[in-house]
Amino acid sequence: MRLMEADWTLPQPGWGALAVWRRNLRVWRKLIGPAVVLNFGEPTLYLLGLGFGLGAFIDTMSGMPYLAFLASGIIASSAMTTASFEGTYSVFTRMDVQRTYDAMLATPLTLDDILAGEMLWCATKAGFSAAAILAVAALLGVTGGWEALWALPVAFLIGLCFGGLALVVSAVSSNYDFFNYYFVLAVTPMLILCGVFYPIEGLPPAMQAAIQVLPLTHAVALARPLVAGLPVTDVALHVAVLVLYAGAGFYLALALARRRLLV
Repeated sequence: MRLMEADWTLPQPGWGALAVWRRNLRVWRKLIGPAVVLNFGEPTLYLLGLGFGLGAFIDTMSGMPYLAFLASGIIASSAMTTASFEGTYSVFTRMDVQRTYDAMLATPLTLDDILAGEMLWCATKAGFSAAAILAVAALLGVTGGWEALWALPVAFLIGLCFGGLALVVSAVSSNYDFFNYYFVLAVTPMLILCGVFYPIEGLPPAMQAAIQVLPLTHAVALARPLVAGLPVTDVALHVAVLVLYAGAGFYLALALARRRLLV
């Protein structure tokens, strides 16, 4: 019933979204040291530890060296986790704890502008994270050439997708602990099941069909061939799924945030 009470007016973000994006960028620049360590650190440990560790036992996977297979999957999953953390913990802090949104709403900015700017920032941070992993993969010689740079706009799209979903979670959260539900029940299962560490063809047929509705499956399917220098198939389908999740996430998050902040 409370969901039906939300304002479902179509989003109308304006150029103010870029002002919100610039504000977040300026704050991030002050914290660039820890941010760079985070962007390079954990994904690089996955890449080196699993890539060389399991790579010693797995020669090739899906027609490519396992290190290349893993690197391309981690680029997609890193974009997902970066956007998810930014859209939950950071957004909730600005929305509820610091009351930054209250100050923004006292200016000509609208809530549509604010959430659109937040979503763009989630996508930008996802791109930063993907660029860091791509750089490490290139140094290790597991990228397929300059075509791998196309993975960066894909990472931005992945960031929009998961940023929108994370904003929905933030809009209904009462505290930081609430995010455990999202990460344990949604993000971690996608990380494990959606082809980051192994081909989804190894899963039971019913599970393969089920995970086709999950956005990370399509994110990995787009990023992997680009990084490895292989032909990309079903581009329109993969892009459409990510765009659909991004658009639906933003619309739902905005409706819920209007109910929370404006009603």
